Amino acid sequence: MDAGPWLPVPPAGYGGLENVVATLTTELRARGHTVVLAASGDSTLPVDGLVSAFPEGRFAGLGRPYSEVVGEAHAHALAVAGAVTEAAQPFDVVHTHLEVVGPAVLGALGPAAPPVLATLHWDLRRNAAFYECFDGRGRVFFAGVSDSQVARGPERLRAQTLAAVPLSVPVDGPPPLPRGDRDDAVLVLARVCELKGADTAVRVAAAAGVPVVLAGPVGPFRDRAALDAALATPGHPGAGHPDVVWFLREVAPLLDGDRARWVGSVSGEDKARLLRRARALLSPVRWDEPGATAVCEALAAGTPVVATARGCLPTLVDDGRTGLLADDEAGLVAALRRVGEIDPAVCAAEGRRRFAPAVMAAAYERLYAEVVRRAGQGRTGEPVRADSATATARRWVSNASA
Repeated sequence: MDAGPWLPVPPAGYGGLENVVATLTTELRARGHTVVLAASGDSTLPVDGLVSAFPEGRFAGLGRPYSEVVGEAHAHALAVAGAVTEAAQPFDVVHTHLEVVGPAVLGALGPAAPPVLATLHWDLRRNAAFYECFDGRGRVFFAGVSDSQVARGPERLRAQTLAAVPLSVPVDGPPPLPRGDRDDAVLVLARVCELKGADTAVRVAAAAGVPVVLAGPVGPFRDRAALDAALATPGHPGAGHPDVVWFLREVAPLLDGDRARWVGSVSGEDKARLLRRARALLSPVRWDEPGATAVCEALAAGTPVVATARGCLPTLVDDGRTGLLADDEAGLVAALRRVGEIDPAVCAAEGRRRFAPAVMAAAYERLYAEVVRRAGQGRTGEPVRADSATATARRWVSNASA
């Protein structure tokens, strides 16, 4: 299970991909699978082995120029390649979440490596030049995290994509708090950046007359203290990170420390408390969200979601039942004023049914078997297609979410 070198598994705060890997790995091991994790050396998830190229996650360096960062992804991929080709007992399959570099390096190994499944977590237009030409040669296959994400990918990639499997989150939390026991504030649980719409969130919350809490990193900085220390250090490389520059220009002037607050990255009990007590999760994204882990977490906690109707969000949020969708800022303001109509108990029931780890793990078990079968045949075969990501999981795992 290859999580890449960027953050430990599980992450201490922000880390949607790493949280998904932690949830999936834990469930697979509970179902009797042996799972070796490839991640940074500070990962603490119980596993059957750990492969690392770096003692600590490399996330803080992602804002540096490409020429200074590209070698880190490849160093990690080479460690994975060495582990799978030199293992005393061959692996059945490699599941990589390292975008582009993972499938490229593992695919280049050919029959020397086990069959590969690569989960796509990004907007697929981001690296279209790679996906338009990559050929897995019947040994490397892909899974998306939503049908809308896969549909935006190049034709060659879609032909090698077996299915879209919805993300999963832990669903064993306490019963949801009723509306009357919740805080007034809405929560934004995401990187504080332009694509996630942090500035929009502050504006629409103010217009709706509700407080807002921004919980997530700004560039490589977990919290205000870390950001301020970097800004006070002449020449600090993080000060020029695009997300930092944008935050200082567009978001910081809107924050007052009371009605609009940035609390930095949160994890564990702090994150669970914020999610459980929030009036709503606010997701005013400016991009076609591929998977939206935070939305799944909020619904599982019984927290309604108010979001822009883009990407996978219309398939995750049942408009008018588990949340409200809008197309612009005025619509988001109106939605925040109506969010009290949404029943937290319905959100929790639907979220825990749809996004349970057992649902995702069972779907991936089916995919692993399909990857092994097709690699053994030496041909790609016809893609397994579904009319929706939810339908994929339901068809393969008819009673896992009952």
